[in-house]
Amino acid sequence: MTAPSPRIRLDDELVLRRFEDPADLPELHRVIGESLDHLEPWISWSEVYSPDWTASFLSRRAERWGHDEYTYAILLDGSIAGACQLHRHEQIPGDAYEIGYWLHPAATGLGVATRATRALVEQAFRMPGVERVIVSHDVDNHASASVPTRLGFAELPSMMVDGVENRVWSLGREALA
Repeated sequence: MTAPSPRIRLDDELVLRRFEDPADLPELHRVIGESLDHLEPWISWSEVYSPDWTASFLSRRAERWGHDEYTYAILLDGSIAGACQLHRHEQIPGDAYEIGYWLHPAATGLGVATRATRALVEQAFRMPGVERVIVSHDVDNHASASVPTRLGFAELPSMMVDGVENRVWSLGREALA
């Protein structure tokens, strides 16, 4: 496999699928709006959130799919409950992908982020040349820290990302062997 699957069915209730632009716009915008208070301490885009921002987000995800970025809608019982992403950027080594995730508050505490992240780990390791997966999050975001902990990631030294100290976790391909 050279690219992650655009649709990953985890069970009858949980599906990850590539965002559908513009069909997902109304629901995604509503879900983000309902999640802002919950997400605001951890995201940089809360001040620019708007219908235009959401439309631009979806358009950029469609353009970047297959170009070192794979962003999924997390569907819980058929409705968007958040998003997760496999991506590369300048702070990530060439043999790695980073996983990011966020959830609507109603979807937290159900194991959704852990299951979605596990699925993205499996997708990443199917791509040639990928030897490890990274998770990075604000040092104060304890809920996000529980995901890599449950999945056996090793904690690395923290690093600054956009002026914020982040905890960094790594899982090597050999950990799944």
